[in-house]
Amino acid sequence: MLLFNYSVEQKVDFIKNKQECAEEIKKVGFFDLENSKGESIWDRFLHSQPSEIRDGTSIEDVDISCDFYHKFRDDIKIAKDLGLNCFRFSISWCRVLPSGNINDINEDGINYYHQVIDAILENGMEPMVTLYHYDLPQKLQDMGGWCNPNLVSYFVDYARLMFEVYGPKVKLWTTFNEPTEMVHGFIERRYAPYLSLECFDADYIVGHNLLKAHAKAYRLYEKEFKPAQKGKCSIVLCGLNFKPKTDSEDDKKAAIRARQFTLGWFAHPIYSEKGDYPPIMRELIDKKSAEQGDIRSKLPQFTDEEIKEIRGTCDYFAFNHYTSALASDNKTNAKTMYRYRHSDVFVEFGKDWPPTGAHWAKVCPWGLREALCWIKEEYNNPPVFVTENGFCDHGEINDVNRIKYLKSYILELLNAVDDHKCNVIGYNIWTLLDCLEWLNGYSHKYGLVHVDFKSPTRERTLKFSASYVKRICELGGIPDDDY
Repeated sequence: MLLFNYSVEQKVDFIKNKQECAEEIKKVGFFDLENSKGESIWDRFLHSQPSEIRDGTSIEDVDISCDFYHKFRDDIKIAKDLGLNCFRFSISWCRVLPSGNINDINEDGINYYHQVIDAILENGMEPMVTLYHYDLPQKLQDMGGWCNPNLVSYFVDYARLMFEVYGPKVKLWTTFNEPTEMVHGFIERRYAPYLSLECFDADYIVGHNLLKAHAKAYRLYEKEFKPAQKGKCSIVLCGLNFKPKTDSEDDKKAAIRARQFTLGWFAHPIYSEKGDYPPIMRELIDKKSAEQGDIRSKLPQFTDEEIKEIRGTCDYFAFNHYTSALASDNKTNAKTMYRYRHSDVFVEFGKDWPPTGAHWAKVCPWGLREALCWIKEEYNNPPVFVTENGFCDHGEINDVNRIKYLKSYILELLNAVDDHKCNVIGYNIWTLLDCLEWLNGYSHKYGLVHVDFKSPTRERTLKFSASYVKRICELGGIPDDDY
């Protein structure tokens, strides 16, 4: 699977792909009565609280989004014409199992994804499938959602069905996309189900169940499907690169803690030699739980059997990365983001870092190299697939800043490979099409292709960045230009 060969001292092969998220781009109406899709937690949330969409996008426009559901053949052809050779997308659980239950199979949904996968293959690209990208069937949320450990078995049933029906065609799988973001739908009201369950630290409970669900799905694939299908399976983790704010030892330790409480939270149980949660995470959460009078730690315990089952449940390290941050010691408990509440870390951006269209991301290309080097050292240089990297703006066709971002990040990635011997096997851009960016609506645009959301046909227009990516593919390297 080859995007381009780029030589500094050695030749490096990469996969470049388009990627699309089921809930962000495939919705076609509340409950999606077309082809019997079930209600998801995002359907319920956005239709019950449409005012939470920050740019005022109407719920009717939210339901249609960029209409990939009907235009997938044209969009896949665009990706192929750009020279891409891999196409990442996610399956909506409630499209194939409307209630989330294995005894409720929607054949229309099954057939739809067969068509998508076949179109990808017919265009000479490799399908890369994510099983879960935030859109839980609402009927499973009514049971408690990911706070309920019984959801592990529901997810494994769903995964089995997907491996059975699509496994002969799909060789690249991921179970969950960004579990560290998913958990904040239970405490910070950033994502559906949009709950505030800080009182019992639901993020740790949800994360615990997600790790067990991933591991059981992976072990199922490893035992029953991988020998015949010859595919690979992973989980998509995301992480900022953290730099110490100063050269002090306290800030250097704070940067380490910030990594372990974010990327390490899910990576350490899977990729480390001993498994289980990062020791510093266990130490600090146990300590603070005791100080608050809790009879047990807010961070659940794995059994020895579960630690063994989870460790090693990935064939490659799938990694999403967009930006970096400064970390400083925060034992004085200055106000910081809720997710860092137990880490004794204060997180902020550098004042001179160039902005993007998203408040949470700055342009820090060196951060991708540093993050890849950290993964190499921390987890014995696993094969890394950068599954998301991209630039947010407000929809400019002449998106020069996106071109500069992509060029600078790709060059740093190549530096990580050539100079630091990081084992990078692939790189994806988020994303081909402008689409609904969760609660930001259509105000945040990441696509290489502009979508006119005021047009009934959702007209597509290639941005300058699409042409730039096509040149990369044609040249087999980074163009020698003024960007």
